[in-house]
Amino acid sequence: MTDTAIYAAGGVVWRVVDGKLLVLLIHRTRYRDVTLPKGKVDPGETLAETAVREIHEETGIRVSLGVALGVSRYSLPSKKQKIVHYWSAQATEPAIRASVFVPNKEIAALEWATLKKARGLLSYPVDIEILDGFERLVDDGVLETFPLIVLRHAKAVAREKWTKADAKRPLSKKGTRQAAALVGPLSAFGVMRVVTSPAERCVATVAPLAASLERRIERSEAISQDAWEEGRSDPRAVVGARVRARKPTLLCSHGPVLPDILTEIALATGTMRGSYLGSASALEVASFSVVHLSATNPGSGIVAIETHDPKPSPE
Repeated sequence: MTDTAIYAAGGVVWRVVDGKLLVLLIHRTRYRDVTLPKGKVDPGETLAETAVREIHEETGIRVSLGVALGVSRYSLPSKKQKIVHYWSAQATEPAIRASVFVPNKEIAALEWATLKKARGLLSYPVDIEILDGFERLVDDGVLETFPLIVLRHAKAVAREKWTKADAKRPLSKKGTRQAAALVGPLSAFGVMRVVTSPAERCVATVAPLAASLERRIERSEAISQDAWEEGRSDPRAVVGARVRARKPTLLCSHGPVLPDILTEIALATGTMRGSYLGSASALEVASFSVVHLSATNPGSGIVAIETHDPKPSPE
C-alpha cells in the first residue's frame, strides 16, 4: 500500500471437467457481486505470494501459479487506485477434493462456470478484461504450462574478503536473509525439483526452499561458474533434461552463466532469440525469472517470462 495505491493479487482458477474448461467465480457476501478471487498484499509479501494465499483463503483450494494474465486498475471511493495482478492457476482434482470451503461472511458461494457463462456473471469490466487474457492462452493452446525458474544466488561474501576457493565462498548475512525470503515467492510457482551449481553460495541459497518443500538438492557442475570460466560448462544438458521432464524446476546459478541457461531454454523450445533473453538473465542477486513452457508441447516455444526482484532486506 502507498499513499495513492493499494496493491492486490489473485487469479483465474481453472479446471477441465469432461472435456469442458471451467473457471472459478466468487460470489461475495458483502458486496453482492461476482468476481475473481483476489485480495490485498500483506506486509512483507510479494504479489505472487499474495495471489496463492488469497486464492486459498477465498476458495479453500491450494494452487500454483501459471502465466501472468495482466493487471487491473480502478479507483476506490477513498480516491486511491487499486492495482491487482493476476495469474492463471490450475486447480488439480486432489486440491479441489482437499478444499474445506464453507460459505462465510466474506464469500457466499463459489461457482465453476464456462468462459461464456463467466462473462455474463462477472460484475466488473476489469475482471472481464483479465478473462480476455486468459482466453487468449486457451485459443493459443498453451493454457497448461510448467515453469523453469532461473535464479541467481543470494548475496555472497565479497571476493576480496575471501581467501579460499571461490566455490566455497558463503552467503553474507544479507544473503542468508534473502535465501530465507525466497521460499514463499518460489513456492508460489510449484517448484518440484531443485537443481543448483555446487558452489556454496548457490547451495545455501536454495537450501531453505528445499527444506520447506522436503526436496533433495541436485548439484550440477554443468552450471557452475568454475566450469563456465574453464570453458567446460554444459547448460544444454541440464536444460534439455528439465524440458523433457516437464516438471516445475528451479535452476540456481551465477550471473555469468545465466545468459547461457536462458539461451539454451530458447533453443530447446524452438523459440526465436532476442533482447528479452538478455533482460531475463540480467538478474541481481536473489532475483529470478520464471520461464513458462507448454506442458503439452514444450517445443512450441516459450509462452511467457516474468522476472521477480528480491524482497527488500537490510544490509
